[in-house]
Amino acid sequence: MLLVYTHKITPRVTYTFKHICKRILGIEVCFTSKVEDFIAHDSLKMSYTKQPLSSELFIRSNDLLFETGLSDIDINVQTWGNTKGFFPTGERSDLPFDIFAAAFYLLSRYEEYLPHVKDDYGRFLASESLAFINKFLQQPVVDIWAYKLKAVLSERFPNYEFPERSYGVQPVIDVPMAYYFKNKGFLRTIGGTLNDLRRLRLKQLYFRYLVLFGFKRDPYDTFKWIIRRQKQHNFKFTVLFLIGDYSTYDKNINTNKKDFISLIKSVADYCDVGLKASYFSLTDISILKKEKLKMESITHTDLKAVRHSFSKLNLPTSYRNLVELEIHQDYTMGYINTLGFRAGTCTPFQFYDLDYEVQTPLQINPYHCLDFGLLKYNSLLDKTEHLQKIINEVKAVNGTFTTVFHNYSFSDLDRWKGYRSLFNLILESAE
Repeated sequence: MLLVYTHKITPRVTYTFKHICKRILGIEVCFTSKVEDFIAHDSLKMSYTKQPLSSELFIRSNDLLFETGLSDIDINVQTWGNTKGFFPTGERSDLPFDIFAAAFYLLSRYEEYLPHVKDDYGRFLASESLAFINKFLQQPVVDIWAYKLKAVLSERFPNYEFPERSYGVQPVIDVPMAYYFKNKGFLRTIGGTLNDLRRLRLKQLYFRYLVLFGFKRDPYDTFKWIIRRQKQHNFKFTVLFLIGDYSTYDKNINTNKKDFISLIKSVADYCDVGLKASYFSLTDISILKKEKLKMESITHTDLKAVRHSFSKLNLPTSYRNLVELEIHQDYTMGYINTLGFRAGTCTPFQFYDLDYEVQTPLQINPYHCLDFGLLKYNSLLDKTEHLQKIINEVKAVNGTFTTVFHNYSFSDLDRWKGYRSLFNLILESAE
């Protein structure tokens, strides 16, 4: 067990140390403000305060973990070996940067509470982030910093045996539209037909009716392939279905369709099934509650995981709503069009509510690659190369590589050609 001496034990201190020490390094951590308890401790120990007590392992603390609320922070990012760091500590500290304050800044998404430019959907842009601006978005810096702390602890306490964690993969399949042509209902089918005719998309019109008459498989119906891949691996895929009402933004199949219900149930026999929350549920908890209850009535299990439509988050409201409805897993934290680490980590972490200064039961599973983020690379070779780089970064710290693909990205449609091989690459990286 690691004992940390600090002049003030705050919720921010306990939250950040537990993520770095327990979740990443696997070390139990306790805190004290009593010097005599610290001196008497005969295992791992360090002080996290302004001045060292004597010659113990010491990291000089920044004020961030002892404040409450938000303030305008001046951050100067500097090179630190093969990575970056900020909040410098001075000469007497055993680490050149306060990795705990820096990790808290990234994990709490502090910068997303501050004024920033949003895109058309009201999302936080990757280009607005500290990580993007200072070119460390493609590194899980929090995990890298944790391993730097481990190296210092190993040097001071050579007889201590640190637990080892292993690299893992968490594939997420997002299902905003289970079928492209099938089960759309009479009016939507007629509307689609007229639209094809108006735009002279005769090939698509021909394909539409081949599917509707059962001569061809629907292009979005890739679920048999997904289940086959699941059967070949002992880690569970998480499949998130949109079951919200039809709207401008959400266009999935009606849950009154028996085929759609049986599809969800058949996927749930093999994979973990969760909810893709509709666009309007993001701002209305009553809609989210209705969708939660509907999914639970289909699967006959408590809803565990959610991902918001369009990867949109309104912090802290979006996450507070999940906490209130006792939903414990979220897969929304990531960037739509950029590969990387939005929260600076490849280790799932708890949502910290900056307004209430409290750690919540909601676990955030940040994703590091969305299939749309790979579209900007022209060739399959380029896509593979950039995907492999991110996988290697996660493997280097034995983290969890979380990726979000859609059911239609495994189709034969032109823009998604080769995506099955990319998904296979991710699955094989865990073998």
